Amino acid sequence: MARLRLYGRLLRVAAVVLLGLLLAAGLGLGAYCGVRASPLRKQRLTRWLLARLADALPFRVRVIGERPSQPMLWVANHVSWCDIPLLGMLLPISFLAKYEVRAWPALGWLAQQAGTLFIRRGAGDAPQINRELAMHLEQGRHLLIFPEGTSTDGTRLRRFHARLFACVIEAGCAVQPVAIRYLRNGEIDPVAPFVGDDELPSHLRKLLASEVAQVEIRLLPPIHLTAPGRNALAEQAHRAIEGALFADRHEPEKAAA
Repeated sequence: MARLRLYGRLLRVAAVVLLGLLLAAGLGLGAYCGVRASPLRKQRLTRWLLARLADALPFRVRVIGERPSQPMLWVANHVSWCDIPLLGMLLPISFLAKYEVRAWPALGWLAQQAGTLFIRRGAGDAPQINRELAMHLEQGRHLLIFPEGTSTDGTRLRRFHARLFACVIEAGCAVQPVAIRYLRNGEIDPVAPFVGDDELPSHLRKLLASEVAQVEIRLLPPIHLTAPGRNALAEQAHRAIEGALFADRHEPEKAAA
């Protein structure tokens, strides 16, 4: 039974990826012929595709809170590559991802075609990336970043890199904190996290062979530009997300400048 479940889910995921490749190829062909899709249209197509991918994953999702109508910088804790389809299905949104994602087979190319921005850790390109992020926000499009800069196993929240919040000040928009939590039998799920030296194919097989787990996505109250700078914004977002994830279990880490 477990083997049949795995193969059935693999087929569904493969079908979604194939559909995404066809859509991306169609957009590329259209651009070659002079018919370019707008960034907003790409966001909407990406949302539709990510919703199909989320449906193929073994999760029961509960969304708590209101989705903002105005463009905001979404900031979320990062546990797994599954965060992207589960959050991306909520509304048209673009992502900032680590540069290594670009090299993932099929999925990296899809992310690039969908308008994902990539950042090299330690490469010193944060000012350029912040300008691109601000331009997205100024053009009325939602953006999502994972300010921890890496994923965790869900039992802690790392410090937030405050430099990525500079785009909010430049664009003059609000921050939408998001807390995502994976649960299995009422405890933190040990299967969903994608951390350390995990490889995508082996992690995908393990995940798809597992029983259905629960995911809680909490859309917390937006943080408006009343804070005096990016460090304060990062600290407010960190406190809000940590409070939603762990209540008063421990003191939050300070944001990194």
